[in-house]
Amino acid sequence: MKVDEEGFYNKLLDYHNILYLCHRNADPDAISSAFALSEAIGGKVGLVDGCNRVASLLVDKLEIDVVEDPNPEAYDLTVVVDTSTIAQLNDIELCHYGVIDHHATTALTENAAFYLHRNKTSVAEIVYDVLKCMGAPIMNRTAVGLMTGIVTDTGHFKHATSDTFRTFSNIIESSGVEYAEVLELMASTPQDVSMRIAMLKTANRAEIERVESWLVATSHVSSFGGSASSMLINIGADVAFVGTVKENSIRVSGRAKRDAVNAGVNLGQIMEDVSADYNGTGGGHAGAAGIDVVADMEEILWACKQKVIEVLRNKKNPSSL
Repeated sequence: MKVDEEGFYNKLLDYHNILYLCHRNADPDAISSAFALSEAIGGKVGLVDGCNRVASLLVDKLEIDVVEDPNPEAYDLTVVVDTSTIAQLNDIELCHYGVIDHHATTALTENAAFYLHRNKTSVAEIVYDVLKCMGAPIMNRTAVGLMTGIVTDTGHFKHATSDTFRTFSNIIESSGVEYAEVLELMASTPQDVSMRIAMLKTANRAEIERVESWLVATSHVSSFGGSASSMLINIGADVAFVGTVKENSIRVSGRAKRDAVNAGVNLGQIMEDVSADYNGTGGGHAGAAGIDVVADMEEILWACKQKVIEVLRNKKNPSSL
């Protein structure tokens, strides 16, 4: 059952023992959203498979109490946060659950008792609207978390909308937290040697295909695929795909510049379409998405690239004018 912000809040009031469950390798958007809801309504923040570097720092700095590998059966309700597929929860068995999400496609809503979905650039923005509907005060820790979630999920506002900036401004005004505080927190995130090596290897292995004036890059690396694909965008690619091997499956992380998205590239849809051909799971946002499949890496990278080429062929690139 689809609900609005008020309906979501009212549904949560029916339960006493709530688990706010984040996707594997949880990012700041997932962690901060789960934390904000737990602080306002009560409940626990759950991690199925750890969190990324910035989210880990956020957990430490804000002293967020998290439950590792939780059992949903031990809770009255599980609220799945910022997650579009069961694969992102390592196929954990969900019992009675709700969903709050912002991805273009969200398969988990099909069997949910209720769900709140908005086309926002982050779940943190949706959670802020829930808190506002409740009349809940935006405390310092909650504000820092939500602001960090918004900054990271929008690629430091590269994918932000006017609504994004409006919500961010409202959080600052209602909490008194300054943007500089969030930037300082993120700047203190350590970048270890292994990550730096991974970035260099990704760049060295990159294959570039030119489509008119667009540049589509593909590469592979053993870890940090998401960061590596973003790095390729930062150094000149319009669209980038980076593959990594995850146990017996292949993970491909995709990123696209706003100009490519405006030209029609929707990585979330592309990943979903490609994954369907290989019985895998995929999805995400127009400018950032991922896929998990059991297949040959080169074949999957080629399939993703070809989908993008089909869209970009004969499209003008504003950045080259």
